Amino acid sequence: MHVSDLLRIKGSSVVTVRPDDDVRALLALLAEHHIGAVVVSADGAAIDGIVSERDVARALNRQGAAVLSHEVSSIMTAEVRSCAPDTHLDELSQVMTEGRFRHVPVVMDGRMVGIVSIGDVVKSRMTELEVERDSLSSYIRTAST
Repeated sequence: MHVSDLLRIKGSSVVTVRPDDDVRALLALLAEHHIGAVVVSADGAAIDGIVSERDVARALNRQGAAVLSHEVSSIMTAEVRSCAPDTHLDELSQVMTEGRFRHVPVVMDGRMVGIVSIGDVVKSRMTELEVERDSLSSYIRTAST
């Protein structure tokens, strides 16, 4: 399965936050959309960075509650790994595991076209395994009769 297949199933909407929004606004977005990370983008299409709940937790630990009024750009990760729609999910899973990150924006022709989380990848793999199991069970039942 490829990233494009996954996006067809889950959708391609991406929640973004502006780099100059404050961390309090970021937290409101995370809560509103029940997500763990957002892409930081000044225009909603180009990727300026990514920021997650972990980034907020680390910043709170270092700087205290004052960080809530700081700009998102002060806590975001600026070097963002992205993938293409034709990336195989096995490859993406390996990249995410090795890089120890859980969200990857999907980019085509320099524009963001979706985002994939490690949860999306795991859910997809579990579905594949269930289909394989059901097929094998059916084959075994048919072969034994």
